[in-house]
Amino acid sequence: MSAKRVVLDACVAVKWYLPRENEALVDEAFKLLSRHKERVITFAAPDSFWAEFGNVIWKALRQERIGERVARVALDDIRAWDIEVFRTEDLLDNALTIAIANERSFYDALYVALAQELRCDMITADEKLVNALGSRFPVRWLGGMRF
Repeated sequence: MSAKRVVLDACVAVKWYLPRENEALVDEAFKLLSRHKERVITFAAPDSFWAEFGNVIWKALRQERIGERVARVALDDIRAWDIEVFRTEDLLDNALTIAIANERSFYDALYVALAQELRCDMITADEKLVNALGSRFPVRWLGGMRF
């Protein structure tokens, strides 16, 4: 049996490193990571994932929610999680079409476009995104996942 591929939204991955207080769906995010470690699922992401992940970690550091050591560990760890990365350039046209038609950010649309291309689900912690696109695109809410 081969592992199920999912597109991983950066907003899920940062939950592995941010303090639990004021952070929803942390347990679910760790369950998803556990499934990845067990090779039940594999992660895919557009190459913009790295910048989004790094920016959230930087903001948390700047807001003193995490220290520099945690920020550096997060950057080291995320590179080790074996995320299959796809070129954003190859997703541009479809992402723009999705963003325009659905009035969603281009950043979000890149993940959706990748999920469409790979014919797999995109997993996000952004419930508003799921409510807006989940009925027409393979966008799934982390809080609704069954592990």
